[in-house]
Amino acid sequence: MTLSQKSLISIFKNMSHPYGRGSYPRSGRSGYSNYEQHRDRDGYGGNTGEHSGYEEFQGRGRGKGRGHPPGLKGREIGLYYRDKAKKQNSHRDSHRDYLDINLNANTEEDIRLMLRRIERSKQNEDSNYTNEKNGDLKDKYTHINDSHFKRKFLEIVSGNIQQNLAKSMLLESKLERNNSLNQEYLEEFKIKQRSAEYKTMLKFREKLPSFQKRQEILDLVRDNQVIVISGETGCGKTTQIAQFILDDEIEKGNASITKIICTQPRRISAISVAERVAAERAENLGNSVGFQIRLEKVPARDSGSILFCTTGLMLQFMQSDPALRNYSHIILDEIHERNTDSDFIITLLKQIIPKRPDLKIILMSATLNSDQFSKYYNNCPNIHIPGFTYPVQEFFLEDVLQITRFEFPEIGPALTGYRKYIKKHKKERQKFDDFCDFIEPYVRHLESEKKYSDFVLKQLRNPRSEELSLDLVEILTKHICTSKPPGAILIFLPGIMDISKLHKIMVTSGKYPPGNYIIYPLHSRMPTVDQKIIFQKPPSGVRKIIIATSIAETSITIEDVVYVIDCGKMKLTNFDLENNILTLEPEWVSLANAKQRKGRAGRVQSGTCYHLYSKARELTFDQYPLPEMLRTRLEEVILQAKILQLGKIQSFLAGVIDPPDPKAVELSLDLLRKLEALDSDENLTPLGYHLAQLPLDPRTGKMIIWGALFSCVTPVFAIAASLTFKDAFYCPLGKEDEAREKKLKLGLDQYSDHVALAEALRRFEQGQKWRGSNSYCREYFLSGNTLKLLSDMKRQFALHLSEMKFLDSGDPNDQRSNRNSNNLALVKAIVCAGLYPNIARTKSSGHHHHHHKTARNHSVKIWTPEDGPVKLHPSSINDKGGPFPSPYMTYFTKQRSTAIFLHDTTCISPIALLLSAPINSINEEKGYCVITVSNFLKFKCQPGSADIIQKLRKKLDFLLEYKIAHPGTVRWDHSEGAVLSAIIELITEADEEMGLKCRGKYGLNFSNDNSD
Repeated sequence: MTLSQKSLISIFKNMSHPYGRGSYPRSGRSGYSNYEQHRDRDGYGGNTGEHSGYEEFQGRGRGKGRGHPPGLKGREIGLYYRDKAKKQNSHRDSHRDYLDINLNANTEEDIRLMLRRIERSKQNEDSNYTNEKNGDLKDKYTHINDSHFKRKFLEIVSGNIQQNLAKSMLLESKLERNNSLNQEYLEEFKIKQRSAEYKTMLKFREKLPSFQKRQEILDLVRDNQVIVISGETGCGKTTQIAQFILDDEIEKGNASITKIICTQPRRISAISVAERVAAERAENLGNSVGFQIRLEKVPARDSGSILFCTTGLMLQFMQSDPALRNYSHIILDEIHERNTDSDFIITLLKQIIPKRPDLKIILMSATLNSDQFSKYYNNCPNIHIPGFTYPVQEFFLEDVLQITRFEFPEIGPALTGYRKYIKKHKKERQKFDDFCDFIEPYVRHLESEKKYSDFVLKQLRNPRSEELSLDLVEILTKHICTSKPPGAILIFLPGIMDISKLHKIMVTSGKYPPGNYIIYPLHSRMPTVDQKIIFQKPPSGVRKIIIATSIAETSITIEDVVYVIDCGKMKLTNFDLENNILTLEPEWVSLANAKQRKGRAGRVQSGTCYHLYSKARELTFDQYPLPEMLRTRLEEVILQAKILQLGKIQSFLAGVIDPPDPKAVELSLDLLRKLEALDSDENLTPLGYHLAQLPLDPRTGKMIIWGALFSCVTPVFAIAASLTFKDAFYCPLGKEDEAREKKLKLGLDQYSDHVALAEALRRFEQGQKWRGSNSYCREYFLSGNTLKLLSDMKRQFALHLSEMKFLDSGDPNDQRSNRNSNNLALVKAIVCAGLYPNIARTKSSGHHHHHHKTARNHSVKIWTPEDGPVKLHPSSINDKGGPFPSPYMTYFTKQRSTAIFLHDTTCISPIALLLSAPINSINEEKGYCVITVSNFLKFKCQPGSADIIQKLRKKLDFLLEYKIAHPGTVRWDHSEGAVLSAIIELITEADEEMGLKCRGKYGLNFSNDNSD
């Protein structure tokens, strides 16, 4: 007998509070007070009596008792207390950090009856289906019904790359010789060559350094399967090489068997280069030149053409056509940037070219590191194209100090005092020793030359000279403005905070009146419309000053820049293996970065570059930045390798140009196992197979699959798009508080950055219908261009899941896909399911207030089991927003910069955790059951309650596994719909008991277009 959703709701309406009496009453303020008392009783926290585990982690209570064992000294004493605290934390966490969950006897019986009815109905479960999986790889999935999905899945998990390439070689290629087509393209080309527009462009092209190497390049391409081309900035390699090859093949009568693909590391580059090349060929996009990026394309014709695309998109092409049968030439541009996709493709092509001896590979780098790529491809030929820039005069820190007489702050009362300080701090001591090792010999050398004053030499010896001084930057900027000819000034700083501080210093100083100066901040968080203003030349007599991050190194060119101030540092994402965390900290640039920055001053005339580091420091720089594969997580790389049947991942990645650390590989494998994307033998699971085909991080991929199954598509897809690409919020300098208040409003009092992301996009899409989106974006400090892209990404996700059969429609706003999208409690639970195991625990000071606005000044204590204390990022809705209705939060981005920050967080109920995160164990202790989700997520309840939760979870796990292995939409009028409805109701009531409004017209309502 089938249970309707209405009957389920009536069952659950009779439930008592799921957290037990006094834990989370509906009353808001008083409810949280009771929650604090509950925490004190059960040892979760409190300020009296014995310390909680959290307080012990902070180190309170140290020194009580008998002290440390005799004989320990210095650091040994510290290590003793550290290990002791960890042991106490572990012990107390395992016994005391329980949160009570209670269901009354009547409720338990009602749910049992419902589950029995569902069990008897079995309307959506194949009686032969069982999740018993034994035997070899194919036997492991005998329980899955025969289907197209099963056949394709087993083909992927049981095959290998050589078999895959062999099958790909049998596919029909679009590149078949056609003499009439060859003649047609040749005649078209000859007509074009006679046009005035083409001739004008040709005159410009002939002046480029690459044009002088045209025949030499064509000879190398003809005689070799792989070549490497290095070229300086401005040499024209990006726009010209593909044209040389295409024109040569057209003239030789080979147009019908020629299709060139040229990869670019960035979306904007793929579009802008394609547009430029089409213009040089005196034609519109879509003829012999096209581009394709995610969500946007203007395809070129099938043959006799060039397609510009991103490296990530080319990897998608290789999934369906690993032998690249539809292409004759592969040009990988900007490989010096060493992004993960480029390195992956370079490695994969090495396995493809033996099967495709007719395929030509051209690797292009902007720097002289071509030898490394040449050696990787068995010493293939390489050619260098000189560039053209105007001369740039360089000054280093010693010169700047001589000019400005700037004095760095003293370290302390004396250098000896600093030496005492650094003896206690190993990291600082190492930095100081390294500094002395290179600066002292250099200063002595300068003394012998007598080129610089004693004042300058003293400043160079000061370790503070290695730090970024915004005061020095401002003084140097003013010096240029008052003593140098007209020209824009480009200042490179590490991050947004530095840009904000310098901008404030300059604007409030009174030295830069608006009538004489225009100061632009430039970073990736700025709206594109604002960035465009930067390229405009200012009126006569007005000096333009741009304060930028490394985005201005290569991504954009500001033509009127004459002066560059280079602080010598940039923020670079790295992966800390020891602590399993991404970091974003200022680091010294590489020589390649420094060269690019200097070159910005010589684009259209002679220029000047001021480096705010010494010549001695420059000698310590690496030649090139560390490859991205060595400084990032590898989950997406692993899934790509698995779908391409590349075998054991450690073996494959050992073959890349610069192999990642095996420990980094193992950490990513471990996460994929936790996500159930890989099994214990490193094989793809059905879920992993689906995730590998999505253009998403595996966590957000899992999130959208859950969103589809729970019929909660639009908000979940909006969140996934924002986490995958970037959120649309920006923060104008000087309006930080106002921007924060607007973001809080979009959070709908849910204590959730992720809800704010969904609501921001929902209101934008509503505004588009009523032509009010522009004013909305201005009011809420949102980028309209980013929101448009996120809206398109939602549609792309829907198309993907529709093709996978998880949705009936490719429209993300289809009513059938959004029957539960107005339920914010469910949205947050799905986010939690996708982001697990990213869980943090909070303990907030002060008294509970229901609304953020009344609690913003409260400090938030938050920690994760692997890191200990962490911080909420200032951009988060929840920063300074506690106390919270639940002690648990889920997050997507955790990054270490000045501290370990959680960038985006959502407060989640314990019930949402229990019903969305894997349960590790259920054990009896003194008449209670303890449900463990992980070592620091433990919940205590009566055995009957534990039995109900366990059975619901078993039903949910079974249903999810079945739907993943048998893709299809949920039948809400059958028993599978009854199970999900029961879970939704539990999750919803849990949020309502915490005082949160989470359904109906409050927030994301998709049944009424006019709701807001």
